[in-house]
Order: sequence, then C-alpha cells, then structure tokens
Amino acid sequence: MRQILQNLGSGETLLAEVPCPRRAEGGVLIQSVRSLVSLGTEKMLVDFGKGSYLAKARSQPDKVKQVLQKIKTDGLLTTVDAVRAKLDTPIPLGYCNVGVVAETSRQSRFAIGDRVISNGPHAEMVSVPENLVAKIPSGVSDEAAAFTVVSAIGLQGIRLLQPTLGERIVVSGLGLIGLLAVQMLRAHGCEVLGIDFDDDKLKLAESFGAMTVNLAADQDPVLAAEHWTGGQGVDGVLVTASTKSDELIHQAATMCRKRGRIVLVGVVGLNLRRADFYEKELSFQVSCSYGPGRYDANYEQRGLDYPIGFVRWTEQRNFEAVLQLLDGGKIETESLTTHRFVFDDALRGYEAIHEKGAMGILLEYEQENRPERHSRLLWVGNQSKELPGSKTDDPSVAFIGAGGFTTRMLLPLLPKQNVVRHSITSGTGVSASHAAKKFGFSRCGTDTRAVLEDETVDAVFITTPHSTHASFVVQALTHGKHVFVEKPLAMNREDLNQVSDCLNENPSQRLMVGFNRRFSPHTVALKNWLRSTSSSKALVLTINAGKIPADHWTQDLEVGGGRIIGEACHFIDLARFIADSPVESVVATAMRGGDGILGDCAAIQLTFQDGSIATIHYLANGHKAFAKERIEVFAGGKVFVVDNFRRSYVVGDKKSLKTRGQDKGHAGEVEAFLQLACREGRWPIPTEELIEVSLATIDADEQIRTQMSAFS
Repeated sequence: MRQILQNLGSGETLLAEVPCPRRAEGGVLIQSVRSLVSLGTEKMLVDFGKGSYLAKARSQPDKVKQVLQKIKTDGLLTTVDAVRAKLDTPIPLGYCNVGVVAETSRQSRFAIGDRVISNGPHAEMVSVPENLVAKIPSGVSDEAAAFTVVSAIGLQGIRLLQPTLGERIVVSGLGLIGLLAVQMLRAHGCEVLGIDFDDDKLKLAESFGAMTVNLAADQDPVLAAEHWTGGQGVDGVLVTASTKSDELIHQAATMCRKRGRIVLVGVVGLNLRRADFYEKELSFQVSCSYGPGRYDANYEQRGLDYPIGFVRWTEQRNFEAVLQLLDGGKIETESLTTHRFVFDDALRGYEAIHEKGAMGILLEYEQENRPERHSRLLWVGNQSKELPGSKTDDPSVAFIGAGGFTTRMLLPLLPKQNVVRHSITSGTGVSASHAAKKFGFSRCGTDTRAVLEDETVDAVFITTPHSTHASFVVQALTHGKHVFVEKPLAMNREDLNQVSDCLNENPSQRLMVGFNRRFSPHTVALKNWLRSTSSSKALVLTINAGKIPADHWTQDLEVGGGRIIGEACHFIDLARFIADSPVESVVATAMRGGDGILGDCAAIQLTFQDGSIATIHYLANGHKAFAKERIEVFAGGKVFVVDNFRRSYVVGDKKSLKTRGQDKGHAGEVEAFLQLACREGRWPIPTEELIEVSLATIDADEQIRTQMSAFS
C-alpha cells in the first residue's frame, strides 16, 4: 500500500510504498476513503524538515541543550549518530481519516463495512485503536466527516473555555480550526468576534454569523472588543492562531472582562505579563488536542474508557459530538474545502499548503484497487527475489522490530558481506520499509509469521517491546531459527520457564540475549587485567540511568516491565561476567521517597559462589553531567575502573584503554552471534548464564515491587 511520510532530516515528503499495517490488539483496520491535510501540524513538520540543520537547532533550543549535554557524557561521535538516526527516520503525516472498517475483533463495537472517522494517517490502510474511532451518521458525507478530528481540537478548546448561552467570545486566528470553532460557538448560542489578517477568512467567519476585526486594515482588536461589549470586556478568548509573538496573549487579556477566560489551542509566544492576569484574576489554560484520553496509553492503546459520569467528554465522545453537529447542519465544511487531490497526486497537496487561501485540502482514495494486506512480505528490491537458504555458509537473517535502537545500534553493524539480508518486519510497516531500503534487505512487512515460516531464514533478531520477547523467542526457536533477542529475555518466571523448556526441546538452535557490555573492548581489557588476580572480587557498578517519565513505555509494567527488568539486567549480566562465578544470592533494596516512586532507584547486591560480591546502584535521580556508567573492581590490592565505556584504567598502574567514543560492545555482540551461533553452532553466552541472569533480574524486581507495595 501507499502512505505519506516526512523525512525530517532531508526534508523530503514521500508517497511511499510500505507494507499494510497489522491490526493492533483492541484496534480496527480501516480502508481509507478520504483524509484531510492539516495546515497546522503537518505544515509545521514539512517546514521543519526543509530547514537547514542550523534552522532546526534554532527552532528547538531545548533539544540543543540536550545534545550538548549528551556530547559531554557520551562523546561527539555517539551523539552525532543518535541525532542523525532520529532525523533520518520518516514519520507518518496526517490525523484526519475517513474510511471503511476492513478488519476488527469479535468483541469490537465496530463491524466490517462501517463508515468511520479516526485519527489515522494518510495511508490506504490504517490501524487505529478503537477509542480513536467513531461511526459516521448516514447523513454525513465522507468529505464533511474528514473535518471531524480537526474540529474536535477546536471543540476541546471550547469545552475548556466553558462558554454559556449568550456570552461574547473572541476567536483569535481564523484558520481552519478557528473557522470551525466559530461555527461551534454559534451553535452553542454564543456571540462571536473573529480576528484575522485575511479578508477571505473574515468573510467566511461573517457568513457563519460572527463579527470580525481585520488586522490587515489596522483595526485595533482591543478597541473593537470594547465597542462590541459596550465597555464590559469579552467573556472569553479562544486563541487558535500561530505566531511566535507574545502580543496575542496580551491582547486577549486586555480585551477580557474581570475573571474572563483565555484558552490556547494554537501555538504562540508565552512570555506572560503578570499584571494582565493579576488585576482581572483571569484564567488561562492550554488545550491538549482532541480531549481527555489523549496521550494516555490506558485509554488509547488498551481501550480503557473513562466512565461517562466522571469524564463526560473524552476524545472519542468529542468526535461523536462533532459528527452530530455535522449531521444537524450546524457545521458547514464545503466553503472550507479549497483543494481536492486523488491520492496518486497527494504530494501536490503538500505543495498547496503554502498557497495563499489554502485551508481544507482533501485527499481522495481509489476504492477499486484495494491494497493487499494479508500474509505477504513486500519485496524491496535490494537483492534477488531468490534468496539462498541455510545451505550457504552465509547466514540469512531477518529482523522482527525496526525501532530507533535497531536502526541506530544493530543494523549498521551487520557486515557488508557474508550475510544474506532477508527481511525486516514491524507493527506498522513504515519503520520496516525504511530500514529495509536503508540497510539493503530484500523484503519488509508486518507479517512475522511469514518470516518465521520461511525456511530460507536461518536467524532472527528480535527487537520488539519487552513483553513480546519470550513469545517471539519460543516461536522462532520452534521454527528452527537461531535467535538474537534484545534484553530482557523474559519479564516473569513463567515466560522464562517456557523459554528454558523450548531450548531443551530444540537443542540444535542457539539463543543469544543482547547483553552487549560483556563484548565491549573495555570489558575485555578489564577481564584480561583481572587475570593477574586470583582472589575474590568486589564490584561496584554505578548506573546514572537518568529519569524516564512514568508514562514512558519502559515504565509500563505490562509492556516494558519497568527499568529493573528492562535495563538493570544489563548490569547483573556484566557483574556475572566479570566475577566469572555463578550467582549465589540476590538482595535488592528500593529507595523510598519521591525519587524512588517508580522503583527505578535501587541497590542490588549479588553474592557469587567464589566469594565475590557486587553492588549495583541503579539510579534515576542523578545529574546528567555525571557519567552514565562507572564500573569499579577491587581485587588483589588493585582497583580497576571502566569510566562510561570511553576510558578504562588500573589505578596506580600504566594499564589503560581509551576509545574514540563510547563502545558498549554492540559490534562485538553482533559479530559473536553471527560467527559463533549462526556459523559454528556455538553459544556466544552460555545458556545457563542467560537463564541465571534472567532469573536473578526477575528476583531483584520482585523484591523491589514487594517493597514498593509496602511503601505505598
């Protein structure tokens, strides 16, 4: 199928051939009929992409500070690679989609054939969670319905403004959202004053029943509002404009009555003047997208609705309210539609966004040629369609997962020769398509079963969300593949036991977990230096992990497992490797108090059978200027130090190692997997150590979760 993508690095807007997405659990698969181009968000992304690197930096000063800090801690080369990889990843454009349900679950409230709107992107097929989908009434055309989602943005701003019948409301900025807001406010029984520079937009606002102020004619909006209200001041201002100036909010505050309300829907300068708000006791609020539920994974991804008695208007219910207004003729969209393009000519729509007077740009999808969406890998064309199988000495590899870590840290490390690059799959297909083309793979898709059942695939790299690792490992081993899986191997004992049983049932297959730090040249050097000491060792591993928000997927106990399961396992493995002795006991202690509320500030103490001990301080409450990872080993009267995997040395000795940038062993682990596991049939990491480290990690996490429950 085809989809519109934006490359933020090169600035190129693409109508790309990508695999059809999989229907996500709790979602529906929709065949697109219409979609609406946003002149706000999408134009901003297109313009950002076309800017120079200097322009990009100037537009995001906070990001620049983060980059500079990363250079200090991780080095220039590592930072440059990370920034380039981020900008080079194409992002889907669009969020106003109309289509027909093509696939759904048995428990769904939607049926195949339903006409629906969603916040799906510009693509021939979209997969959307059910709480972001709404049925279209029979009296609403596809074209009109395409305005639903963008209307809901304006509606949410109106709800926060809390207008009442007869109030006088200013709409500052008469773009698409502003003109839709004018109509909704009029339907609400409000008097409306619209402010803009554009004559055509002002005339449209007047046709919808608003009074207007023409800024291009030097009309004073504050004075006009004063006359309009008889000197009382307006009840509220809905700001739907886009400008870097702070003047707009000052004007809004000046024209408000005492205890008036201001709600920001657009993007404006926010250096607020205290006197503006203090003297009148004004309220100011920023509106978030379509309404309650936005950016809440429980609502959007898991389908957990807010009870209507407590949250009357969620984003889905806002969609439905807009559709009711459209059905009742309270919102008119025909006059707002300035361009129509068939999807073949969609890129012309992105040229039109810079035309004067452009507003509603509709894309129309052909219905005769439905895209293939089942059990098929899309041929990219980087290699021959006829791929060699396991008879060759060169392993044929496939990747399941194509996220940022995969494309930045693993795929660039595959050797240019002696590896057959079979396929890459991902949930949406967009990232898989981009990665396959960039790194020379023959196929891409969303159908992981097709990869696992393909006998020409020798080995599989699994780099999906943590909760899927154990399941994919078992499936891949059962299908006769060697497996490289990113950490963690499993999130609980039950899943770990299934993996262990599967390994016993498939003794010819090799499994490797992405414990890359044991393959770092710094760790290799440390192990060599330690050979001169025969005594037990005391290890101190200090991990300045940095804060990750509570709503990040890694903190989600069902998806990411939390940071002990997802990240601390690295250092339990590293301690096990350095000590070179089985783990005898694990004691984990969580930090109490505010900084430890997520369970990602903890001390993990390990004892080993040879008498060695290790203390892992995994902390999320430190300063970014401090090294992220520092390993100290006390043994035989010496102290051995690995400083952030950039410099290693022996205290009081001339032995040292310094690398140009961070080297955490990713190249070494990929090489070890391909050579030892795929070619020689050996274990890059002994299987008993993989199970042992995973079990120790689960043990530590269980102790911390028990303590967290007691604290609360």
